[in-house]
Amino acid sequence: MVRASLESPAQPEVVALIEALDAYQVPLYPIESHHGIDVQALAAPNVLFAVARSADGRAVGCGAVVLTQELGELKRMYTEPGHRGSGVAQAVLALLESEARSRGVAELALETGYLQGEALAFYGKHGYRRCGPFGAYTDDPNSVFMRKRL
Repeated sequence: MVRASLESPAQPEVVALIEALDAYQVPLYPIESHHGIDVQALAAPNVLFAVARSADGRAVGCGAVVLTQELGELKRMYTEPGHRGSGVAQAVLALLESEARSRGVAELALETGYLQGEALAFYGKHGYRRCGPFGAYTDDPNSVFMRKRL
């Protein structure tokens, strides 16, 4: 059983998840196509950060929503490979959507890479639809942008 809750990203086991995400993504795309944010930015007051924990309390997934005036942006969604397909990402996403909605956010958006087929399928399954760039993003052939009304 997996449970997700809002927690600080500044925990060694959570930092390890973010480092694993970077280790996976960095080789896939050129540096100008990387849009991840660091642990310090994830700890900002306008960020909701969720951690999924396994039954034994170990951090196995994470994700964030950066709240802006226009919308919330999903960032740093990651599930340890051994826990994929077990509901970790779904638990994190459901919590983040619920928490964003409770704060008056009407829409979530995200940017992910075109090579991340599992992520694209996951978001599509959960109601996210492709869109154009938003916020400070520009057209990038390596990026896929998606939105969902909450």
